Amino acid sequence: MNNVQTIVALSTPTGSGALGVIRLSGPDAISIINSVFKGKDLTKQASHTLHFGLIMDKDAILDEVVVGLFLAPKSYTKENVVEISCHGSSYIIQRIINLLIENGARAAKPGEFTLQAFVNGAFDLSKAEAVADLIASNSKASHDIAMQQMRGGFANELQGLREKLIHFASMIELELDFAEEDVEFANREELKELVLQINKVIARLITSFELGNVIKNGIPIVIAGKPNVGKSTLLNALLNEERAIVSDIAGTTRDTIEDEINIDGVIFRFIDTAGIRETADLIEAKGVERTLEKMKQAKLIIYMADALQDFDDIANQIAGLEKQDIPYLLLINKSDLLSDVQKVQLQELPVHFISARSNVGVDELKDSLLETVNIKNLNTNETILTNIRHVEALKNTETALNRVLENVDNPITSDFLAMDIKQALHYLGEIVGEVTTDDLLDNIFSKFCIGK
Repeated sequence: MNNVQTIVALSTPTGSGALGVIRLSGPDAISIINSVFKGKDLTKQASHTLHFGLIMDKDAILDEVVVGLFLAPKSYTKENVVEISCHGSSYIIQRIINLLIENGARAAKPGEFTLQAFVNGAFDLSKAEAVADLIASNSKASHDIAMQQMRGGFANELQGLREKLIHFASMIELELDFAEEDVEFANREELKELVLQINKVIARLITSFELGNVIKNGIPIVIAGKPNVGKSTLLNALLNEERAIVSDIAGTTRDTIEDEINIDGVIFRFIDTAGIRETADLIEAKGVERTLEKMKQAKLIIYMADALQDFDDIANQIAGLEKQDIPYLLLINKSDLLSDVQKVQLQELPVHFISARSNVGVDELKDSLLETVNIKNLNTNETILTNIRHVEALKNTETALNRVLENVDNPITSDFLAMDIKQALHYLGEIVGEVTTDDLLDNIFSKFCIGK
């Protein structure tokens, strides 16, 4: 038996549950399960079939199971794959895994099933990374982006342009064979046009990362304002639970409180902060300092004032926000206390009126959040990057292609031009996995869960 290549792991979450699924993959997967299975002879069964039987440890019955068979190459890893559905007892699961290891399997490393699939050509590296994003997706938007990448949206967009660049590289290499005859097989104007086209695509993809990153990790929104204006009450209203302590005593919140909610398929990370004011209390002062730090990191600031604050005071605070160049929404809380004259005056500012305690205006605020961060009409059919590795590779590609543009009109020899094109192709190849190192693969797949 080739023990090294046949791997085993639990593919469902750890802990007790109704069912657990144990996965085997490798050339000996079927013979290993067959050696401990009482039922049909699994070595004689067709691919994509299910079989009920017993897992036996010598004469002892470990569990009644259903075994799924997926014969190479028609499986996730393109190896023989077995999936054992057993009862979800931690004890049963561990006994079965240990038994399979005793019979020739090896415990899988994190992401090793997907690594097998990549190595065997089931999909490219960008699609493999999308598998991890899909597993981690916690909103409709992050799910849609991961699915789009798994379907090859990102790789397909680059592949056609990459093939054209390879063509020019081969034409320039051909010129080197006829260097003494001073001939050109690669049209320089067409090469420039292609490079500009690729750079345009790259620039759009790099720009998309800012949006993709916040969708993947959640959009950070800071709730800021003076003490006792209702910031914690608003957080509780948004979350629909008593997450933050609410008190009439100013300065109750002395540190940041964070929580997430899903609004129309988008994750928002709300950060309730200490009220901004000068204070002699060292702990509260530290909280104010953290508030200012969080405001600088936010994608959006919800700045709260209340009906009792002076208009000029609110206008001055908004002027300070605008200097930070961070998008903001101004909320006037306790709006039921406002007179008609005050409302007219405040409407000179971009303001939303709410009453957090009675939940008035909170739904309208959620709609405004989606519009302000430009998510509401998000088209997830477009390629949106969420992976910093891809961004770095694209930036390196862009740098190499800019050298091509600089040199194509200069009296530079074809070998230098070919070198820059090869460099660009190298970085593009890193994205889809045509250029890899063991360290790169270890880094990528170590972030996967064991069993995937």
